[in-house]
Amino acid sequence: MKFAVIVFPGSNCDDDMVHVLGTVMGAEVVKVWHKDTHLPEGFTKQDCVIVPGGFSYGDYVRSGAIAQFSPIMQAVKVFAQEGGYVWGICNGFQILCEAGLLPGALLRNSNQKFICKNIWLKTETTQSAITAGLDTDRALKIPIAHAEGRYYADEATLNALEANDQVLFRYCDEQGQVTEAANPNGAARGIAGICNKERNVFGMMPHPDRASETDLANTDGRGMFESLMGLVVQH
Repeated sequence: MKFAVIVFPGSNCDDDMVHVLGTVMGAEVVKVWHKDTHLPEGFTKQDCVIVPGGFSYGDYVRSGAIAQFSPIMQAVKVFAQEGGYVWGICNGFQILCEAGLLPGALLRNSNQKFICKNIWLKTETTQSAITAGLDTDRALKIPIAHAEGRYYADEATLNALEANDQVLFRYCDEQGQVTEAANPNGAARGIAGICNKERNVFGMMPHPDRASETDLANTDGRGMFESLMGLVVQH
């Protein structure tokens, strides 16, 4: 399985992601500049595009609003429509929502402050490529770092996400209980990550790329990469 990490002006987690995918996971990974118009030659729907975290275009207008118009995003949209895997993390999640690849939007945190800390995450379903190997009974400690991470969608969309089993992660406490107190940013229904109806596009605010190796004293995020890569190998 090959990976392409999209780089925008203001991306600051692209190297983190390349390190985890290439050095930690041993996968083939390349960076793709936002002005490129095509994904790497030989890329197939069994591969994965990563839209990493950061502050694309300085978060001007609103997070992800300008990045969605970068030339490479047209190729990413086509790739997703053809069934290829696309995974947006933090700013990447914001960009995927702005681009219409995922429903809803990411709004300013309810406390109106930038939040950077470890939170606990509950896996809500194993019916996705990035959660297939995760334990729904085990809370994961994963870092967040965002000012606009409050997931929002109207009630009909939220109900559809739940009915279709598209909610991948919710914020929880260390025991795995989803509570208002455990929700760091005021996200609707505690939602921290979702997928599309076709289950090949994923978005989440927490950073598994910052919790995937023993050097960081936290490997709770590694299972998401293992799930994605293992699931495709089995196919």
